[in-house]
Amino acid sequence: MALPRVLVTRAAQDAARWVSLLEQQGIPAQALPLIAIRPLSHPALQAALQHARMQCADYRAVMFVSGNAARHFFEENKAQTLASQPLEAIKTRCWAPGPGTVRALQASGVASAVIDGPAPDAGQFDSEALWHQVASQVRPGDRVLIVRGTDEPARPGGQGRDWLATQLRSAGAQVDFVASYERGAPVLDEQQARLARAASGGAFLWLFSSKEAIGHLLAWLPGHDWSGAHALATHPRIAQAARDAGFGQVHSARPALTDVVSSIKSLHEH
Repeated sequence: MALPRVLVTRAAQDAARWVSLLEQQGIPAQALPLIAIRPLSHPALQAALQHARMQCADYRAVMFVSGNAARHFFEENKAQTLASQPLEAIKTRCWAPGPGTVRALQASGVASAVIDGPAPDAGQFDSEALWHQVASQVRPGDRVLIVRGTDEPARPGGQGRDWLATQLRSAGAQVDFVASYERGAPVLDEQQARLARAASGGAFLWLFSSKEAIGHLLAWLPGHDWSGAHALATHPRIAQAARDAGFGQVHSARPALTDVVSSIKSLHEH
């Protein structure tokens, strides 16, 4: 029995990378991006982002919620504020919730020595796992900047989970937010709609890495029956969102490539 075709629902750039990586592992895959990522278009948000870039050194740490947050924060200056001074003079830490964000920071020119994130063998890659690693760094009066995306309509400071900000404030830190990119629903064509409808059965496996992707799918095909569809989610919260959406079989895996590949092959064997 052949492996199911995996539909990668990440934003287009990340989806193309994951399709290539999965196919190198012998897993048929196809991109169906359900998240659109683009630079900030609102002048006020652009100004706030530029101000935050120039003020990096004033923060105890800058937390990037995702690889996209890091890439768009540094796309114009390639980490100049963190890489243009001697390593021993750098006091601002860069926090990442998982290895994908770590890679994006490194690709932007941030030295590995100033990056903190969950251990490679952490049970999950999220804010909770990150906090376990960095809580001891925080002192009352510290300032921490959280860099994230903003949804439509765009909002200053962006939108996202506030769990980490709550922990930081409880530790006496001041928390600021800045949006570095915009995210929204992609414009999908009829060919992609046919693919999505065809993926309602066991010959396909939906790979979800965000709840937003699931929400966009439901808005795109309202009322569609997903009870026969199979999904693999890279976090328990995303898995629950897929169940709530009506997906018949939903499994979870850590977001690392090796874990996703292992889960796909294990599901096929059983």
